[in-house]
Amino acid sequence: MTAPHPEHGAEELCPAGAELYARALREGHVSRAEAAAAPCLPALGLLQPAVADLDRLEPVPAAVALQELLRVSANRIADERRREARLAQAFEPLLRAGAEITSTHGETPNLRVHSGLDRINTAISQAMADTSEELLSIQPHVAHTSMPLERRALSLDRDQALLDRGGRIRTLYQHTLRHAPSVHSRYERLRGDVEARTLNEVTERLVVLDRTIAFIPANKDRTLALEIRVPALVDYFLTVFDRLWHLATPLYPLTAQQPSLNGVTPRQRAIAALLVEGHTDAAIAERLGMNIRTARLHIAKLAATLGSDSRAQLGYLIGQSGMLGQQQEVGA
Repeated sequence: MTAPHPEHGAEELCPAGAELYARALREGHVSRAEAAAAPCLPALGLLQPAVADLDRLEPVPAAVALQELLRVSANRIADERRREARLAQAFEPLLRAGAEITSTHGETPNLRVHSGLDRINTAISQAMADTSEELLSIQPHVAHTSMPLERRALSLDRDQALLDRGGRIRTLYQHTLRHAPSVHSRYERLRGDVEARTLNEVTERLVVLDRTIAFIPANKDRTLALEIRVPALVDYFLTVFDRLWHLATPLYPLTAQQPSLNGVTPRQRAIAALLVEGHTDAAIAERLGMNIRTARLHIAKLAATLGSDSRAQLGYLIGQSGMLGQQQEVGA
């Protein structure tokens, strides 16, 4: 199966795109079939269909393409400046009205709610700009690739900026992400003191900066976030993170393999523990960060390994096998 073409902007052309574009400039055209290897070129406006032959693509001259891209960038910057001016004008009377309250209560509240993914992301970015020592985070299993490209790029840039300042990053994921290409690609692009580990089950999302500021979701769909600067609460989150970290299995930079015992994988042992507790397939899937179809597949394999004919018998055989006594995360 062919890997999807990586998303990128014109300022960081992929090797395949750069090579094909250079050849198109030399030869005057490439075939549509050849361009399929670098779909970024038509998308970025660097190749366009030939008028005389729609099966051929002709390169836009590099000087013309550069001017067009610079024009788009300049327009975007101009739009942002106009927006800044409108914001300053709209908030000017509000700033005057709130001056007395601000001077009485201080500028940074200990608890603050952020609404909307963009505002949450902005709040984290602003806090990280002042972070110099450490980023700790817990990331439950979500579709990372569903995040917009610009937000993923911003997240990567702000992490690298912290590393460049001499800070370190520690991240906890669920085991379901051990083989996720997006996770491994992210760590391959970061340079500095970075570590990642995994557990079968983790808490909800958590971000702690310099052991003084924490961000946690404030509702189930994560469209609200709570920014916390209360020392006692931040210390509590740090304790939770440290204890989970020591129980977790290393993922990056050194990946520890999870051993199978008597033909039962670590994932199946985690499912077995939840089965014995009486959880439904849907609850097991949610707890372990997988879809329900995958959970049922593991349950079927577990039943086949233990020779079970029913769910009730499976629970009994799990208890008799002793596998739950062997269930222990590989920590550092």
